[in-house]
Amino acid sequence: MSILLHAINSAVTTFQSLAELEKPLSRAAQVVEQCLRGNHKLLVCGNGGSAADGADFSTEFACRFVADRRPYPAINLATGGSLLTAIGNDYSFDEVFSRQIWGLANAGDVVVAVSTSGNSKNIIRALEEARRKKLASIAFLGRDGGASKGLAQVELIVPHHTTARIQEAHKFLFHVLCEMIEGNLERE
Repeated sequence: MSILLHAINSAVTTFQSLAELEKPLSRAAQVVEQCLRGNHKLLVCGNGGSAADGADFSTEFACRFVADRRPYPAINLATGGSLLTAIGNDYSFDEVFSRQIWGLANAGDVVVAVSTSGNSKNIIRALEEARRKKLASIAFLGRDGGASKGLAQVELIVPHHTTARIQEAHKFLFHVLCEMIEGNLERE
């Protein structure tokens, strides 16, 4: 079997397994919608490809997904190079997201953490900080959830071992989540 056909088969199997995430995805949609309709913000964090996927997800709300509507506050915590490097240098890379959550988050805000392994220390610290501040949190994880499993109020765990398939599934889940929410948001 070619690499392409193997990848397609693996992706199809992974996507079919996502049907089991319908209930937690619906719960995540409720949490995000309540946050945004309450004039609160999403604080999204991830590393590498997960940071890029988080950037896309936050952009879908700060700009738009499909329909013209008012913008909603959604911040990708992985974008500020000077802030990330200052926190990493002065404290540690483990604190790059938790310190921003500590400084930026208010009651009613929601932390969305993305990690294909669930073992990134800065993601674990972000979820711990969300809990400390009594914020709602949603974790998009892969494999078995790793050390992050159990730290978020809503977990969407893609049970695959390949990072690429997990990231593809996370991206798909982000877009479905946007579809579930956007029609309920104010147009102006």
